[in-house]
Amino acid sequence: MKYFVFILLNFGILNAQVILVVTTPENTPEDARIFMVSSLNGWNPQDPAFELKKSKNGTYELEIPEQAGTAEYKFTSGRWETAEGNTEGKGIENRTFTFTGIPQTLENTILSWAEPEQKKHTASKNVKILSENFPVPQLGTTRKIWIYLPEDYDASKKKYPVIYMHDAQNLFDNLTSFSGEWQVDETMDEFFLEGKKQAIIVGIDNGGSERLNEYSPWKNTKHGGGKGDLYADFLAQTLKPYIDKNYRTASSAKNTGLIGSSMGGLISFYTGLKYPEKFGKLGVFSPSFWFAKEDLTLYLNEYSKSLKKTKIYLLAGRKESDEMVTDIEKAVQLLMGKGICRKNIKTKFDDYGTHSENYWAKEFPESYIWLFSLK
Repeated sequence: MKYFVFILLNFGILNAQVILVVTTPENTPEDARIFMVSSLNGWNPQDPAFELKKSKNGTYELEIPEQAGTAEYKFTSGRWETAEGNTEGKGIENRTFTFTGIPQTLENTILSWAEPEQKKHTASKNVKILSENFPVPQLGTTRKIWIYLPEDYDASKKKYPVIYMHDAQNLFDNLTSFSGEWQVDETMDEFFLEGKKQAIIVGIDNGGSERLNEYSPWKNTKHGGGKGDLYADFLAQTLKPYIDKNYRTASSAKNTGLIGSSMGGLISFYTGLKYPEKFGKLGVFSPSFWFAKEDLTLYLNEYSKSLKKTKIYLLAGRKESDEMVTDIEKAVQLLMGKGICRKNIKTKFDDYGTHSENYWAKEFPESYIWLFSLK
Protein backbone atom coordinates (compact mmCIF):
# COMPACT_ATOMS: atom_id res chain seq x y z
CA MET A 1 0.00 0.00 0.00
CA LYS A 2 1.17 3.52 -0.70
CA TYR A 3 0.56 6.47 1.56
CA PHE A 4 0.05 10.01 0.40
CA VAL A 5 -0.01 12.85 2.85
CA PHE A 6 -1.94 15.88 1.75
CA ILE A 7 -1.21 18.88 3.99
CA LEU A 8 -3.51 21.86 4.02
CA LEU A 9 -2.00 24.82 5.84
CA ASN A 10 -4.46 27.26 7.36
CA PHE A 11 -2.40 30.41 6.85
CA GLY A 12 -3.07 33.18 9.32
CA ILE A 13 -3.72 30.77 12.20
CA LEU A 14 -0.41 29.71 13.68
CA ASN A 15 0.27 25.98 13.21
CA ALA A 16 -3.37 25.28 12.30
CA GLN A 17 -3.57 22.64 9.60
CA VAL A 18 -5.62 19.84 8.20
CA ILE A 19 -3.65 16.72 7.33
CA LEU A 20 -5.36 14.28 5.02
CA VAL A 21 -3.56 10.93 5.11
CA VAL A 22 -4.47 9.07 1.95
CA THR A 23 -4.03 5.32 1.51
CA THR A 24 -4.17 4.25 -2.12
CA PRO A 25 -4.87 0.86 -3.76
CA GLU A 26 -1.98 -1.46 -4.52
CA ASN A 27 -2.47 -1.03 -8.25
CA THR A 28 -1.68 2.70 -8.07
CA PRO A 29 1.27 3.31 -10.45
CA GLU A 30 4.55 4.52 -8.97
CA ASP A 31 4.44 7.60 -11.16
CA ALA A 32 0.79 8.35 -10.41
CA ARG A 33 -0.28 11.98 -10.28
CA ILE A 34 -2.86 12.53 -7.57
CA PHE A 35 -5.12 15.58 -7.48
CA MET A 36 -7.62 16.91 -5.01
CA VAL A 37 -10.74 18.06 -6.86
CA SER A 38 -13.02 20.03 -4.63
CA SER A 39 -15.30 22.93 -3.87
CA LEU A 40 -12.11 24.87 -3.18
CA ASN A 41 -11.02 24.90 -6.82
CA GLY A 42 -14.22 24.85 -8.85
CA TRP A 43 -14.05 21.05 -9.22
CA ASN A 44 -11.18 21.11 -11.67
CA PRO A 45 -9.93 17.48 -11.87
CA GLN A 46 -6.43 18.45 -12.95
CA ASP A 47 -5.73 21.75 -11.23
CA PRO A 48 -1.93 22.17 -10.92
CA ALA A 49 -2.46 24.17 -7.72
CA PHE A 50 -4.15 21.14 -6.14
CA GLU A 51 -1.79 18.40 -7.25
CA LEU A 52 -0.26 16.36 -4.42
CA LYS A 53 3.53 16.68 -4.72
CA LYS A 54 5.78 13.79 -3.84
CA SER A 55 8.24 14.60 -1.06
CA LYS A 56 11.65 13.10 -0.36
CA ASN A 57 10.22 10.65 2.16
CA GLY A 58 7.70 9.33 -0.36
CA THR A 59 4.63 11.20 0.83
CA TYR A 60 2.60 13.58 -1.28
CA GLU A 61 1.96 17.07 0.11
CA LEU A 62 0.03 20.19 -0.80
CA GLU A 63 -0.34 23.54 0.93
CA ILE A 64 -3.37 25.77 0.36
CA PRO A 65 -4.37 29.10 1.95
CA GLU A 66 -6.59 29.26 5.01
CA GLN A 67 -10.23 28.52 4.34
CA ALA A 68 -13.46 28.55 6.32
CA GLY A 69 -16.44 26.26 6.59
CA THR A 70 -16.79 22.82 5.05
CA ALA A 71 -15.03 21.59 1.92
CA GLU A 72 -16.27 18.81 -0.36
CA TYR A 73 -13.63 16.87 -2.24
CA LYS A 74 -12.51 13.73 -4.01
CA PHE A 75 -9.22 12.40 -5.30
CA THR A 76 -8.54 11.82 -8.98
CA SER A 77 -5.60 10.74 -11.07
CA GLY A 78 -6.15 13.74 -13.30
CA ARG A 79 -9.47 13.00 -14.97
CA TRP A 80 -13.03 12.59 -13.77
CA GLU A 81 -13.08 9.26 -15.57
CA THR A 82 -10.39 7.99 -13.20
CA ALA A 83 -11.59 9.42 -9.91
CA GLU A 84 -11.58 7.31 -6.76
CA GLY A 85 -14.27 4.67 -6.52
CA ASN A 86 -15.87 2.16 -4.16
CA THR A 87 -15.02 -1.52 -3.81
CA GLU A 88 -16.74 -2.22 -7.12
CA GLY A 89 -14.93 0.53 -9.01
CA LYS A 90 -18.02 2.73 -9.16
CA GLY A 91 -18.22 6.42 -8.21
CA ILE A 92 -18.64 7.54 -4.62
CA GLU A 93 -20.24 10.51 -2.88
CA ASN A 94 -18.09 13.54 -2.15
CA ARG A 95 -15.89 13.49 0.94
CA THR A 96 -16.09 16.43 3.35
CA PHE A 97 -14.07 18.05 6.08
CA THR A 98 -14.56 21.21 8.09
CA PHE A 99 -11.88 23.80 8.81
CA THR A 100 -11.74 24.31 12.58
CA GLY A 101 -8.73 26.59 13.02
CA ILE A 102 -6.93 23.90 15.01
CA PRO A 103 -4.70 21.05 13.82
CA GLN A 104 -6.48 17.88 12.77
CA THR A 105 -5.46 14.71 10.97
CA LEU A 106 -8.00 12.91 8.78
CA GLU A 107 -7.35 9.46 7.32
CA ASN A 108 -8.66 8.69 3.84
CA THR A 109 -8.61 5.28 2.17
CA ILE A 110 -9.07 5.14 -1.58
CA LEU A 111 -10.75 1.79 -2.21
CA SER A 112 -10.23 1.79 -5.96
CA TRP A 113 -9.72 3.96 -8.98
CA ALA A 114 -13.06 4.04 -10.77
CA GLU A 115 -13.06 2.14 -14.03
CA PRO A 116 -13.88 4.38 -17.00
CA GLU A 117 -17.57 3.96 -17.78
CA GLN A 118 -18.46 2.61 -21.19
CA LYS A 119 -20.57 5.60 -22.06
CA LYS A 120 -23.15 5.82 -24.81
CA HIS A 121 -24.90 8.71 -26.48
CA THR A 122 -28.08 9.55 -24.57
CA ALA A 123 -29.10 12.84 -26.20
CA SER A 124 -32.67 12.86 -27.48
CA LYS A 125 -33.43 13.34 -31.15
CA ASN A 126 -34.46 16.92 -30.38
CA VAL A 127 -30.87 17.87 -29.49
CA LYS A 128 -28.60 19.16 -32.25
CA ILE A 129 -25.14 20.64 -32.43
CA LEU A 130 -25.70 24.18 -33.65
CA SER A 131 -21.98 24.71 -34.20
CA GLU A 132 -18.73 23.04 -33.25
CA ASN A 133 -16.91 26.36 -33.52
CA PHE A 134 -19.32 29.20 -32.83
CA PRO A 135 -17.40 32.53 -32.79
CA VAL A 136 -16.90 34.19 -29.41
CA PRO A 137 -15.39 37.50 -30.56
CA GLN A 138 -15.35 39.02 -27.08
CA LEU A 139 -12.91 36.34 -25.94
CA GLY A 140 -11.13 35.73 -29.23
CA THR A 141 -12.13 32.06 -29.34
CA THR A 142 -14.86 29.68 -30.47
CA ARG A 143 -17.19 27.41 -28.56
CA LYS A 144 -19.35 24.35 -29.22
CA ILE A 145 -23.05 25.24 -29.00
CA TRP A 146 -25.88 22.75 -28.51
CA ILE A 147 -29.58 23.42 -29.08
CA TYR A 148 -32.69 21.57 -27.95
CA LEU A 149 -35.80 22.28 -30.04
CA PRO A 150 -39.22 21.32 -28.67
CA GLU A 151 -40.90 18.22 -30.09
CA ASP A 152 -43.46 20.33 -31.94
CA TYR A 153 -41.06 23.00 -33.20
CA ASP A 154 -41.11 21.96 -36.87
CA ALA A 155 -44.84 21.28 -36.91
CA SER A 156 -45.89 24.59 -35.40
CA LYS A 157 -45.48 28.31 -35.94
CA LYS A 158 -45.22 29.11 -32.26
CA LYS A 159 -42.54 31.23 -30.68
CA TYR A 160 -40.78 29.68 -27.70
CA PRO A 161 -39.02 30.92 -24.58
CA VAL A 162 -35.28 30.30 -24.55
CA ILE A 163 -33.02 29.13 -21.73
CA TYR A 164 -29.26 29.55 -22.04
CA MET A 165 -27.27 27.04 -19.99
CA HIS A 166 -23.56 26.65 -19.26
CA ASP A 167 -21.37 23.53 -19.05
CA ALA A 168 -23.26 22.03 -21.98
CA GLN A 169 -21.06 18.94 -21.89
CA ASN A 170 -23.16 17.87 -18.87
CA LEU A 171 -26.64 18.85 -20.01
CA PHE A 172 -27.83 16.39 -22.66
CA ASP A 173 -25.43 13.55 -23.36
CA ASN A 174 -23.87 11.07 -20.97
CA LEU A 175 -21.07 10.45 -23.47
CA THR A 176 -19.76 14.01 -23.09
CA SER A 177 -20.50 14.45 -19.38
CA PHE A 178 -17.69 14.20 -16.87
CA SER A 179 -19.77 13.03 -13.88
CA GLY A 180 -23.30 12.49 -15.12
CA GLU A 181 -25.74 14.54 -17.19
CA TRP A 182 -28.64 16.80 -16.22
CA GLN A 183 -31.04 14.99 -18.60
CA VAL A 184 -32.45 18.34 -19.66
CA ASP A 185 -33.65 16.89 -22.96
CA GLU A 186 -35.41 13.94 -21.34
CA THR A 187 -37.11 16.32 -18.90
CA MET A 188 -38.33 18.60 -21.68
CA ASP A 189 -39.50 15.64 -23.78
CA GLU A 190 -41.52 14.40 -20.80
CA PHE A 191 -42.96 17.87 -20.20
CA PHE A 192 -44.12 17.91 -23.82
CA LEU A 193 -46.00 14.65 -23.29
CA GLU A 194 -47.58 16.17 -20.17
CA GLY A 195 -48.68 19.23 -22.12
CA LYS A 196 -46.39 21.63 -20.27
CA LYS A 197 -45.05 24.79 -21.86
CA GLN A 198 -42.00 24.14 -24.00
CA ALA A 199 -38.75 26.07 -24.38
CA ILE A 200 -35.71 26.12 -26.62
CA ILE A 201 -32.59 25.19 -24.63
CA VAL A 202 -29.23 26.54 -25.78
CA GLY A 203 -26.18 24.90 -24.20
CA ILE A 204 -22.72 26.46 -24.30
CA ASP A 205 -19.73 24.22 -23.71
CA ASN A 206 -17.38 25.42 -21.02
CA GLY A 207 -13.87 26.37 -22.07
CA GLY A 208 -12.07 23.58 -20.23
CA SER A 209 -9.00 25.14 -18.65
CA GLU A 210 -10.58 28.58 -19.20
CA ARG A 211 -13.76 27.69 -17.31
CA LEU A 212 -12.90 29.45 -14.05
CA ASN A 213 -11.59 32.48 -15.92
CA GLU A 214 -14.72 32.82 -18.05
CA TYR A 215 -17.28 32.13 -15.36
CA SER A 216 -16.26 34.95 -13.01
CA PRO A 217 -16.10 38.66 -13.88
CA TRP A 218 -13.78 39.15 -10.91
CA LYS A 219 -10.36 37.71 -10.22
CA ASN A 220 -9.57 35.30 -7.44
CA THR A 221 -5.89 35.57 -6.55
CA LYS A 222 -5.60 31.80 -6.25
CA HIS A 223 -7.85 30.47 -9.00
CA GLY A 224 -8.05 33.11 -11.73
CA GLY A 225 -11.22 34.61 -13.15
CA GLY A 226 -11.78 38.05 -14.63
CA LYS A 227 -13.12 37.16 -18.09
CA GLY A 228 -16.72 36.67 -17.01
CA ASP A 229 -17.74 40.17 -18.03
CA LEU A 230 -16.69 39.39 -21.61
CA TYR A 231 -18.47 36.04 -21.48
CA ALA A 232 -21.63 37.80 -20.32
CA ASP A 233 -21.28 40.21 -23.24
CA PHE A 234 -20.98 37.23 -25.59
CA LEU A 235 -24.25 35.78 -24.29
CA ALA A 236 -26.13 39.07 -24.54
CA GLN A 237 -24.58 40.69 -27.60
CA THR A 238 -23.63 37.75 -29.84
CA LEU A 239 -25.34 34.47 -28.98
CA LYS A 240 -28.80 35.71 -28.01
CA PRO A 241 -29.18 37.93 -31.12
CA TYR A 242 -28.12 34.99 -33.30
CA ILE A 243 -30.65 32.63 -31.72
CA ASP A 244 -33.44 35.22 -31.91
CA LYS A 245 -32.68 35.84 -35.60
CA ASN A 246 -32.48 32.20 -36.65
CA TYR A 247 -35.13 30.54 -34.50
CA ARG A 248 -38.71 31.29 -33.53
CA THR A 249 -38.14 32.74 -30.11
CA ALA A 250 -40.16 34.81 -27.69
CA SER A 251 -37.23 37.14 -27.26
CA SER A 252 -38.32 39.40 -24.39
CA ALA A 253 -36.56 39.20 -21.03
CA LYS A 254 -39.58 37.59 -19.39
CA ASN A 255 -39.22 34.71 -21.84
CA THR A 256 -35.44 34.35 -21.64
CA GLY A 257 -33.59 32.47 -18.93
CA LEU A 258 -30.10 31.62 -17.75
CA ILE A 259 -29.39 28.50 -15.71
CA GLY A 260 -26.08 27.22 -14.38
CA SER A 261 -24.46 25.48 -11.43
CA SER A 262 -21.39 26.13 -9.30
CA MET A 263 -19.27 28.63 -11.27
CA GLY A 264 -22.03 28.46 -13.87
CA GLY A 265 -24.39 29.63 -11.15
CA LEU A 266 -22.15 32.60 -10.43
CA ILE A 267 -21.97 33.69 -14.08
CA SER A 268 -25.72 33.17 -14.57
CA PHE A 269 -26.39 35.42 -11.59
CA TYR A 270 -23.94 38.08 -12.77
CA THR A 271 -25.11 38.06 -16.40
CA GLY A 272 -28.74 38.35 -15.33
CA LEU A 273 -27.86 41.35 -13.18
CA LYS A 274 -25.81 43.01 -15.90
CA TYR A 275 -28.46 42.44 -18.58
CA PRO A 276 -31.89 42.36 -16.86
CA GLU A 277 -33.44 43.76 -20.04
CA LYS A 278 -32.36 40.58 -21.87
CA PHE A 279 -32.45 37.78 -19.27
CA GLY A 280 -35.40 37.89 -16.90
CA LYS A 281 -35.34 34.39 -15.42
CA LEU A 282 -32.30 33.07 -13.55
CA GLY A 283 -31.66 29.57 -12.26
CA VAL A 284 -28.72 29.85 -9.86
CA PHE A 285 -27.70 26.39 -8.63
CA SER A 286 -25.06 25.93 -5.90
CA PRO A 287 -23.42 29.23 -6.88
CA SER A 288 -19.72 29.70 -6.21
CA PHE A 289 -20.18 33.08 -4.56
CA TRP A 290 -17.09 32.26 -2.46
CA PHE A 291 -14.94 32.73 -5.57
CA ALA A 292 -15.35 36.51 -5.46
CA LYS A 293 -17.48 37.18 -2.40
CA GLU A 294 -16.23 40.69 -1.62
CA ASP A 295 -16.46 41.81 -5.25
CA LEU A 296 -19.97 40.40 -5.57
CA THR A 297 -21.11 42.12 -2.37
CA LEU A 298 -19.66 45.43 -3.56
CA TYR A 299 -21.33 44.99 -6.94
CA LEU A 300 -24.71 44.32 -5.33
CA ASN A 301 -24.32 47.28 -2.96
CA GLU A 302 -23.63 49.64 -5.87
CA TYR A 303 -26.15 48.06 -8.26
CA SER A 304 -28.55 50.54 -9.83
CA LYS A 305 -30.49 48.76 -12.60
CA SER A 306 -34.11 47.80 -12.06
CA LEU A 307 -34.74 44.15 -11.20
CA LYS A 308 -38.47 44.43 -10.56
CA LYS A 309 -39.31 42.01 -13.37
CA THR A 310 -36.49 39.52 -12.78
CA LYS A 311 -37.26 36.09 -11.31
CA ILE A 312 -34.44 34.24 -9.53
CA TYR A 313 -34.41 30.61 -8.38
CA LEU A 314 -31.56 29.99 -5.92
CA LEU A 315 -30.74 26.39 -5.03
CA ALA A 316 -28.22 24.79 -2.67
CA GLY A 317 -27.73 21.58 -0.74
CA ARG A 318 -26.91 21.66 2.93
CA LYS A 319 -24.26 19.00 2.33
CA GLU A 320 -22.29 21.55 0.34
CA SER A 321 -20.03 24.16 1.94
CA ASP A 322 -21.24 25.64 5.24
CA GLU A 323 -21.16 29.15 3.82
CA MET A 324 -23.12 28.55 0.62
CA VAL A 325 -26.56 28.88 2.17
CA THR A 326 -25.60 31.97 4.20
CA ASP A 327 -23.96 33.53 1.12
CA ILE A 328 -27.20 33.05 -0.83
CA GLU A 329 -29.27 34.48 2.01
CA LYS A 330 -27.03 37.55 2.19
CA ALA A 331 -27.33 38.06 -1.56
CA VAL A 332 -31.13 37.83 -1.31
CA GLN A 333 -31.19 40.56 1.34
CA LEU A 334 -29.08 42.82 -0.86
CA LEU A 335 -31.32 42.12 -3.85
CA MET A 336 -34.43 43.00 -1.91
CA GLY A 337 -32.77 46.24 -0.92
CA LYS A 338 -32.53 47.02 -4.63
CA GLY A 339 -36.26 46.73 -5.15
CA ILE A 340 -36.66 43.18 -6.36
CA CYS A 341 -39.94 41.72 -5.13
CA ARG A 342 -39.58 38.85 -2.63
CA LYS A 343 -42.20 36.82 -4.48
CA ASN A 344 -39.86 36.86 -7.49
CA ILE A 345 -37.10 35.15 -5.50
CA LYS A 346 -37.27 31.49 -4.55
CA THR A 347 -34.66 29.88 -2.32
CA LYS A 348 -34.56 26.12 -1.93
CA PHE A 349 -32.12 24.47 0.47
CA ASP A 350 -32.17 20.67 0.55
CA ASP A 351 -30.72 18.66 3.41
CA TYR A 352 -29.72 15.88 1.03
CA GLY A 353 -28.21 18.14 -1.65
CA THR A 354 -24.58 17.71 -2.71
CA HIS A 355 -22.40 19.59 -5.16
CA SER A 356 -23.10 17.21 -8.02
CA GLU A 357 -24.65 16.84 -11.44
CA ASN A 358 -27.01 14.25 -10.01
CA TYR A 359 -28.47 16.77 -7.55
CA TRP A 360 -28.85 19.51 -10.16
CA ALA A 361 -30.48 17.10 -12.60
CA LYS A 362 -33.12 16.23 -10.01
CA GLU A 363 -33.82 19.89 -9.31
CA PHE A 364 -33.92 21.21 -12.89
CA PRO A 365 -37.61 20.32 -13.50
CA GLU A 366 -38.86 22.19 -10.44
CA SER A 367 -36.78 25.26 -11.26
CA TYR A 368 -38.15 25.33 -14.84
CA ILE A 369 -41.72 25.02 -13.59
CA TRP A 370 -41.30 27.86 -11.09
CA LEU A 371 -39.37 30.22 -13.35
CA PHE A 372 -41.92 29.92 -16.13
CA SER A 373 -44.94 29.86 -13.79
CA LEU A 374 -46.14 26.42 -14.84
CA LYS A 375 -48.47 24.17 -12.85
